[in-house]
Amino acid sequence: MFRFLFSLLGLIVAGQASRRSMAAGHAPQLAMATAPPAPGGSPAQAPGAPGGRPHYAPGGSPSYPAPGPGGWPAQPAPEPGGWPAQPVPGPGGWPAQPVPGPGPSAGPGAGGGRPRLARLRRRVIWVAALLAAGLIFRRAIASLVLIALSAALHLVGIDAHLPSVKFGWPWSGSTAGTTTTTNLGPWVLQKIEGISRPALGQANFNFVFTRKVSKNIGIWPCWYASTFYAVGHAAATVNLNPGPSWWRPGTGHYRLQVLSRPAGSQPGRVSVQMVLPPPQLPQSGHQVTIDNLPSRPVSVQHSWTYPGFGCGVLLRPQFAQSVLYAQAQQIAFYKARHAPQVTAPLIRSAERQATLTIRDNFIQPTVNALGYRLDGFTLRWAGRAP
Repeated sequence: MFRFLFSLLGLIVAGQASRRSMAAGHAPQLAMATAPPAPGGSPAQAPGAPGGRPHYAPGGSPSYPAPGPGGWPAQPAPEPGGWPAQPVPGPGGWPAQPVPGPGPSAGPGAGGGRPRLARLRRRVIWVAALLAAGLIFRRAIASLVLIALSAALHLVGIDAHLPSVKFGWPWSGSTAGTTTTTNLGPWVLQKIEGISRPALGQANFNFVFTRKVSKNIGIWPCWYASTFYAVGHAAATVNLNPGPSWWRPGTGHYRLQVLSRPAGSQPGRVSVQMVLPPPQLPQSGHQVTIDNLPSRPVSVQHSWTYPGFGCGVLLRPQFAQSVLYAQAQQIAFYKARHAPQVTAPLIRSAERQATLTIRDNFIQPTVNALGYRLDGFTLRWAGRAP
């Protein structure tokens, strides 16, 4: 990697040196092109420069004609008649043209490639820096990418065994694998402590109740009874993250055991044992609902005076739909807390949902991303015999 970077920097430095040497080589031609023509018809030459070439000093730099009055180059003496001396025509009858130099007078497009080369050089430097950073931190980048990919696959329900790449910094050396193995338990516990929602176990149940209201009017009997069929819906909750004090090492509520470490392409094996508070049944009637669609009155009985003799006016408000649904909700709340045929399915559903949530969404993706396979998971409930 470093050999590649050194060769790339060498190419950039060599390109700059070649451009400087080309610019220095064009300087004498520029001086000859800008020098005024001599009376003999050829460009003026510096003293001591035979053959029409500028004279080079011992230091290697050319010497140019001395400036005239006012700092401008000396102009040729005018010919008889006041006209300046004209250059001798070249081949074909056209005047000899000066050799263009590297300056702005060299013609259109001169120097246009320099900004392009500068931009290209900056891009090459940035690409080389990014490649060097990627090669240096390749283990950390690969580990984070695999963790994100594993979480995404488990989120959509795909159980894929990805390659095992342990997270590590370039300076950690050979201790990266030991650190990952030692911190496996805290990594999984940290994921569990990030759970913010309880698990819900839901159950549907139905029941029948009869509502009867009797209000006699003098000697006239007045009563009304309605049998109502209701379908209730209740949910039990499991707190998946009771708090930091619940997970203290001395409580025994969390234990992760490494059965085998990763070897080559074979992932390691771990087992996890956890203890959670038992499922919590509904605490108020608002946590129980009545399904409106299947719920309905089944049968009706009333006195012979209903609805006449004022009996209907007196009893009808007692059987409004809102009154019947309110009573059905109270009965459903009582059954969700005390009726074994309702509480048992609720608790089983909550325990099953808690196990699936904490195992499939939190523990298994974490251990898979760290190069392990969940070989066993046991979830027990506090206050219950193992």
